[in-house]
Amino acid sequence: MIAVIDYGAGNLRNVCKALEHVGTPPTLTSDVGEIKRADKIVLPGVGAFADCLHGLQSRGLFEPLQRIARAGTPLLGICVGMQLLFDVGEEMGEWRGMGLIPGRIVRFDFGQQTREQVGGIRINHNDDDSQSVNLKVPHIGWNQIDPVREHPALIGVRAGSYAYFVHSYHPVAEDASCIVATTHYGYNFASIVAAGNIWGIQFHPEKSQDTGLRILRNFVEAV
Repeated sequence: MIAVIDYGAGNLRNVCKALEHVGTPPTLTSDVGEIKRADKIVLPGVGAFADCLHGLQSRGLFEPLQRIARAGTPLLGICVGMQLLFDVGEEMGEWRGMGLIPGRIVRFDFGQQTREQVGGIRINHNDDDSQSVNLKVPHIGWNQIDPVREHPALIGVRAGSYAYFVHSYHPVAEDASCIVATTHYGYNFASIVAAGNIWGIQFHPEKSQDTGLRILRNFVEAV
């Protein structure tokens, strides 16, 4: 059974429909007992880091999810759900995340220092300074996924495949080995991350057509 965590975040139904489409009808739940019995867990998220964090905490799900994931149950975080997997989120203050992947969630910053290096990845300056500075935040729309290492999440996903993004913040992983793929928006940021049984994707697979469905299927079928 795959549990999709219901904690008041938006877009839950669309995530469930996408999982149904790949042949695995999920259980939408906020019941800790059901989550403990799940074979795999999906944590979606839409909106602000703090709001999603409080949604988990108010339903008594934050600590149980940490324990269950640390015990080895596969967990996929989507968008803000992925951001919650990290140590700290910097949106509208500083908030403690789940600490399942080392690193921080930061706002897009197109200043020189940030462009030089992000999350252990050296930046290729394909865009001139004026183009980078004039990019809009949030980052909304279709953009490419560029693998940096092999991972089960990318089985059947071609380099340069497009996915749909809606976000103002992105992860900066302390350990570059946690980065599976990057996307370029002013600079390269981590768009797929993984640490053992923990997977995270910054884009919305339920809006990313074949690419998103393939990654969901990969999560479902991963051993």
